[in-house]
Amino acid sequence: MQLYSGIDLHSNKLVLGISDETGKRIMKKNLPNDSETVLATLEPFRAELVGVVVESTYNWCWLVDALMEDGYRVHLSNPCANQQYSGLKYRDDNHDAFWLSDLLRLRTLKEGFIYPKQERPLRDLSRKRLHLVRLRTSLILSLKGFIVRTCGIGIKTDSIKEDDINTLLRHMPTEENIRLLVKSNKDSIDFLGTQIHQLETSLLAQLKAKPLFKNLLTLPGIGKVLAWTIQLETGPISRFGKVGQYSSYCRKVQSRWTSNDKTKGKGNAKNGNKYLAWAYAEAAEQARRFYPACRKFYNRKLSQTNAAVAHHALAHKLTRAAYYVLRDNVPYDEAKLFG
Repeated sequence: MQLYSGIDLHSNKLVLGISDETGKRIMKKNLPNDSETVLATLEPFRAELVGVVVESTYNWCWLVDALMEDGYRVHLSNPCANQQYSGLKYRDDNHDAFWLSDLLRLRTLKEGFIYPKQERPLRDLSRKRLHLVRLRTSLILSLKGFIVRTCGIGIKTDSIKEDDINTLLRHMPTEENIRLLVKSNKDSIDFLGTQIHQLETSLLAQLKAKPLFKNLLTLPGIGKVLAWTIQLETGPISRFGKVGQYSSYCRKVQSRWTSNDKTKGKGNAKNGNKYLAWAYAEAAEQARRFYPACRKFYNRKLSQTNAAVAHHALAHKLTRAAYYVLRDNVPYDEAKLFG
């Protein structure tokens, strides 16, 4: 007899359901978020279990890793692609767990990608670096605004990052609270700058020798930060069967529903990877400014539409170029992109 398991995972608990090949519910349990408890519960059914489905929630990693390390075949459910009928009168955690197992049993499950555990920490390091950069930027903008309000002078961002605290305080009134505010803000900016530099040094040391990283650097508008972001967030390029799938994952494909040549609404435009969307948007801006072929393409689009659409079109072009650079492990060829 073949068995199928679905796990409805929450922040503090999970519901585990097991059904047979006819859809009959064999077992249901509410369990704490503890890997040993989950493995012990599944152990009596190991021989008959075809697979275990876990929904791709924000905290799926620990559970999927434990199941895979113990030898189970794990499937990560894509919550955007697998959606229940909105007209259901009743549903709960028990229903959701068995619904996931039924998707596997009926072979209609749309799966998400399980990023390899051994590579995940490096990707998370890149994300943390971006998080710290954004925190530092918010502090810099806050300090610049405060100085303008208080002293009526504008200070460049580079000056705030590079000047020492005494240089900044020379512009400030002698009022103690104002000087304390400026000092605490500057200290935080300097501290974050040190942390960002450490993360960047580590990331570059681990990636600079890899061929894919070197090839990504040949793309217009892409420097070291964008190159490692694209490489780490993309993962194995083989998981994208077509270039259009990769562009869609990067959020650079228009979301639109049509029927009989009429627009019937829009889909989820944010379905995809937000870090790749950011990386290619940044690359498109740099490419537009400093690469003649990209600027020519952008200007042609701009003559037909507005600046936002033209920028998006250039970013989409770059995702297509990056796909083939990663897939074929070759440097960028401008003639193939704009020829």
